[in-house]
Amino acid sequence: MPRACSLTAPPLISPLTGQHGERRESGGHFSRIDLPLTSPCAPTTGQPAVGRFREPGRPSARAHDGGLHQETCGTREHLGHGVRATDMWSSMRAHIAVLVAITAAASGCGGAGTEPGFVEISAVAETPTPHLRWPDASTGTVTIDCGRNERGHRNADNFITRPGETDGAHHMHDYVGNVSTDARSTDASLAAAETTCVNGDQSTYFWPVLRLHGSGHAHTGDGGNTGTIVEPAFVELRFSGNPASDVVAMPRFLRIVTGDARAVTNGGANGVARWSCSQHPDRFTSNYPLCPAREQVVRTFDFPNCWDGRNTDSENHRSHVVFPNSNGECPRATFPVPHLVLRVGYDVPAGPSYQIDSFPDQRNSSATDHGDFTNVMTDELMSRVVRCVNQGLSC
Repeated sequence: MPRACSLTAPPLISPLTGQHGERRESGGHFSRIDLPLTSPCAPTTGQPAVGRFREPGRPSARAHDGGLHQETCGTREHLGHGVRATDMWSSMRAHIAVLVAITAAASGCGGAGTEPGFVEISAVAETPTPHLRWPDASTGTVTIDCGRNERGHRNADNFITRPGETDGAHHMHDYVGNVSTDARSTDASLAAAETTCVNGDQSTYFWPVLRLHGSGHAHTGDGGNTGTIVEPAFVELRFSGNPASDVVAMPRFLRIVTGDARAVTNGGANGVARWSCSQHPDRFTSNYPLCPAREQVVRTFDFPNCWDGRNTDSENHRSHVVFPNSNGECPRATFPVPHLVLRVGYDVPAGPSYQIDSFPDQRNSSATDHGDFTNVMTDELMSRVVRCVNQGLSC
């Protein structure tokens, strides 16, 4: 029988100040982490600056702990947590949440009255989105309709991490966009293929399937994952800009991954699983959410968007595209490209009825959720995306 439990994470050290932060957990769900701020009123010797310096006494807004704070020199008012894992602070928060979720799953802790790995969405703290925006921000958005995999394009391949290896992922993926994507995909084959995207975008977007557990049977290539696959109720693909500057074009065939398919055994350092319910868009958890009746379960895949300017892939498939710094600016020697956020929603029965596919040793943990993207837009189409984003349009 599921039991309530309180999990603790190791002490947290601010990378800016070296001071301990405060951690708060309840019922196996990480809810908040607070770390001391370095004052932006004046530079501190030997410490990196966060945000932009301003005149003494002048209020400003900046991100910290994924949250938005209204600050005056010497004071701080917390205005809410953010939902993005695209900076140093919120990434730390997301990573610790994954660690706690992994510990909860391993120890059988699911919170009072819930199955292990599940959490009532009402028990999840609200996490309002911070709106960082500098004068040179690129504020436009581009939404692309690629359907919701009505064609049933699925396989257990991953040509990014396991090229040429059929069933190399050991779990099934849903695909939208490029209709040819499989283990044998190459730049040339992707460029020659058709697409489900109405604007002609030949890019490939994919993620692990979601199943109703306890139903159906395992199939060859499923890696032992069982249950009936649930077709997405909606898939939303949106590209946005950078809060500090214009974006530059992605090179064709750029590979980007987000999340960690092996978060359970890797320790969660790259895990950024984000689960929510359709009518609770400000509540995110790394656990499987239990949503009220008539609400959809929603997965959000937030992709890194600071490119090294040279490579379309890297040995670990991560270091060539990274997340921005805490002030929204890209790290030194990287360049902001259009920021992809992919959302997928599902209609599922009430209760702990579902799970995602995973590698066998990952035990179908919600913390292993991950997404993959390869840009196959033509140069002309990518130019239109960049122009729309940089001009602040909604396309």
